[in-house]
Amino acid sequence: MSWDVLLLRLPDNVTSVEQLSGDQAPPIGSLHDMLATIAQALPDVDLSDPAWGELLGPTWSMELNIGDDDPVDSIMLHIRGAGDDVLTPVFRLAEALGCKVLDCSEGDLITAGQASGWHAFQQFRDRVADPSEP
Repeated sequence: MSWDVLLLRLPDNVTSVEQLSGDQAPPIGSLHDMLATIAQALPDVDLSDPAWGELLGPTWSMELNIGDDDPVDSIMLHIRGAGDDVLTPVFRLAEALGCKVLDCSEGDLITAGQASGWHAFQQFRDRVADPSEP
């Protein structure tokens, strides 16, 4: 089970998912350029499989579902574990790619410092993993 966030390139005036239309998200860029940008923004990322990168933190892991389409339209991040420090590489990568961050569990665009979706996911995961907990 993972907390999923989607990196999309959206116009500056789009601040919520209600404003999205099918043609507003242009490609992020070429696959080659994306891999180079990801490696520069996240030096510890493992891109040995360029379609599925992996980044490990002290208490969390992040899979980067980049895919093999060229150009790259979006990148899905699958985040597991705990610790708010995982948000730092999420937003570092989003900034490097010129993207906005969509919290798939809440359905909202989020900005740096917004951790409510991450916290809600962890609470849900912990309840499901141990239903005896209130």
